[in-house]
Amino acid sequence: MPVHPVISPDGQWVAYGEMPGTTLWIIRTDTDTPPRKLGEGTHLQWSADSQHLYYTTETRLHRQRPEGGDRTSWNTGTTAYLPLTDPRTVILLAPDPRHDDPWVWSQATGHHRLRLLDLPTGTIHTPDLFPGRHVAEVTEQPGGGTLAVLTQDSPHPDPGVLTPRLHLYDPATGKTRELGPAATSAHSLTWWNTTDGWHLAYIATTPPGITGGNAILDVPLTDPTHHHNLTQDLPACPLDLTTGGLALIADGLDSAIHRLHPATRKPTPLQPLPGQALWLTATTDGTTVAVARSHADHTRSIYTGPAHGPLTRRTDTAPELRTITWGHRQRLTYRAQDGLELDGLLILPPGKTRRHGPFSLITLAHGGPYARWTDHLHLNHHEPAQWLAADGHAVFLPNPRGGQGHGPAFAANPAPGQEEWHDLRTGIDLLIDQGIADPDRLGIAGHSHGGYLTAWAVTQTDRFKAALMSAGISDWGMLAATGELGAFEAALGGSAGWEGEGPHPHDRRSPISHAARIRTPILIVHGADDTNVPLSQAEFLHRALRRHGIEHEFVIYPREGHIITERRHRIDLLRRTRAWFSRLHRP
Repeated sequence: MPVHPVISPDGQWVAYGEMPGTTLWIIRTDTDTPPRKLGEGTHLQWSADSQHLYYTTETRLHRQRPEGGDRTSWNTGTTAYLPLTDPRTVILLAPDPRHDDPWVWSQATGHHRLRLLDLPTGTIHTPDLFPGRHVAEVTEQPGGGTLAVLTQDSPHPDPGVLTPRLHLYDPATGKTRELGPAATSAHSLTWWNTTDGWHLAYIATTPPGITGGNAILDVPLTDPTHHHNLTQDLPACPLDLTTGGLALIADGLDSAIHRLHPATRKPTPLQPLPGQALWLTATTDGTTVAVARSHADHTRSIYTGPAHGPLTRRTDTAPELRTITWGHRQRLTYRAQDGLELDGLLILPPGKTRRHGPFSLITLAHGGPYARWTDHLHLNHHEPAQWLAADGHAVFLPNPRGGQGHGPAFAANPAPGQEEWHDLRTGIDLLIDQGIADPDRLGIAGHSHGGYLTAWAVTQTDRFKAALMSAGISDWGMLAATGELGAFEAALGGSAGWEGEGPHPHDRRSPISHAARIRTPILIVHGADDTNVPLSQAEFLHRALRRHGIEHEFVIYPREGHIITERRHRIDLLRRTRAWFSRLHRP
């Protein structure tokens, strides 16, 4: 499937990667010619004049014309870079060589420093900038000149994303300007033009907390100490920011493109994008865009067109899938027990309607928690809704509170496993009451935070006859100690364990604390090299289930991180998933 499209500044070309793998493709936007294979690599970017496309392989930077031909390469030692308007210069973000053995983990090391690659000579100059800071992002003011720079005090997510700061740097004069701190998890740093001149904008966690939904924050350069939340009243959630003040928005089960209005400084809708949209990219003037989209009847493809719409599909990913009869999907809206409006999807077995129920029902909990289900073709090994529907199950994809798509208040998740679990349960009960779900043949599954909700659910009830926990959380305290995002996990779990003698809030919210209640057979799957949710989370639950004599299967995928990438592992997971839930067919 296509990933990370980048449109040329003049709008004539779109280049993109392919998942899984590192194959690169390119296609013209003004003809119906099929995509052309560019080569192998990652991290695509265009030159400002659209004459060259850059990409990386390992630590080498490559440049070639979009029409093809010979390429030029430089050994840069990094995959992070930014071609400048000056055609002779590329900004590199690279750490100093590491020679210390052993690693002194308590000392800050591995910072990316801002470096200037002179293309004609291949020489790299490292100005003395931002001492002790890790350079996370750089973006150039349209037209060339000043760089906006986002730094952190560490390259590691914790504490790095807790300590972002903004700076300006002029490569021509060497002068810098400090703009001060940014909000937690700042990213997508972008220049945009307003009625009073150039501003910066970025996406971050809605202040002042460190968990919850995203916001677009505006930074006027005349008063950079005040970052204005442009999306506080938006009943949707920003995903991406790009050139021309364009924003990709998560809007319920769908997506949309908005533009930041230069006068009102509010996001103004330009066009809806039914289903899932990812990686918005735009031309220099913001008039033409490209995006990767998937909707209910077609898997992810590249679309291009005017920012105000409509968009045209430029690639046709897996056309053979159109010969398959998919399970009929229905949009759901319902209210939680406290009256909050919720949405989700129901997918029925192919050729079946509601009147053929009740069916065995498998609930798929999404990850995050700040994520969502959208109305697209769910074929991924971590969202196998159509795969399970083809085996005769109805599949419920709920969007409980704490996720994207409904604004900052909805995204706030003060206590995982509490209201969000009640939201899932309410939806399941509704489908039972409507005669769609058989109450004696219920299953539940999820990946990452969805894996946590799965483990939590089977500690709260024995109504599920099968469960699948993929890369899930069993103990919040241990995750705060060993996961990449320790501070965030402590905030979600309610504590970290070093506050004093327990029991702690995270103990009450951790499935492992209630493992003695579990009666549901569980399939546990985890990547051996997962650093987001380490393997120890699965091992802890496995040992508890073994101690209590609960039926389960524990599968570890070698070489895999938080997301399973190897093809044979993905196929194995799909087959195991279907086999595990086949028990729901039995009375």
